[in-house]
Amino acid sequence: MLKDVTLGQYYPVDSVLHRLDPRTKLAGTLIYIVALFCCDNWQSYALATAFLAVSIGLSRVPLSYMLRGLKGILFILLISVSFNLFLTDGKVLWQWKFIKITEEGLVLAGFMALRLVYLVVGSTIMTLTTTPNALTQGMEKGLGFLKVFRVPVHEIAMMMSIALRFIPILMEETDKIMKAQMARGADFESGNIIQKARAMVPLLVPLFVSAFRRATDLAMAMEARCYHGGEGRTQMKPLHYRGADRIAYAIQFLFLAAVIACRLLF
Repeated sequence: MLKDVTLGQYYPVDSVLHRLDPRTKLAGTLIYIVALFCCDNWQSYALATAFLAVSIGLSRVPLSYMLRGLKGILFILLISVSFNLFLTDGKVLWQWKFIKITEEGLVLAGFMALRLVYLVVGSTIMTLTTTPNALTQGMEKGLGFLKVFRVPVHEIAMMMSIALRFIPILMEETDKIMKAQMARGADFESGNIIQKARAMVPLLVPLFVSAFRRATDLAMAMEARCYHGGEGRTQMKPLHYRGADRIAYAIQFLFLAAVIACRLLF
């Protein structure tokens, strides 16, 4: 399961999305999330599906690789769908004692499942097609206007980039610790959910120790290189918008307008 975590990882391949400015991809992800929360009918979700399918095709990242990341939210997805399916009032389709399934609950559960899946896949596309350094630079440049209000934009972008970079590192470290403990007789596979959760407790102490050690080493390395924040720092490769980025912005806003139109008309 640890190998199925794709959030925060970068998939190196040459594609249209990989060549876009990171600010364009950050804005596109935000617009896509807003559009998903505006969807409330099958027409708007059909538009979101088409937009996501085109984005996956342009990224040239295998669909199977992206869908691997959904295994991590399977439990949350099941809980969300169950609550919407059984606790929504409306026209009853099936009932057993106090448990009932309504037509409105069935539709709402379907919409909620699609929304969660599309949110994860859409956000994963951004991290798979953008290097951590480019993501940091894009966030710092895109949120530069907040410096007027004395917001430490560079530090915030750096922290988020380090957090994303630590996700695959900690997953790899957890996998190593699990294999080491399994070689000593630990069992992480058998038993119910509660027993599996208890079996994971011995992993927390060495994992936290490793995480703090890596954080300390990173801080010492940054201090040894005289890192003092973003004030006065220059960039080796400054960001510049190109024609493809302007076309991408136009497509994103057209998609958002089409979703809002579907919400108002249907």
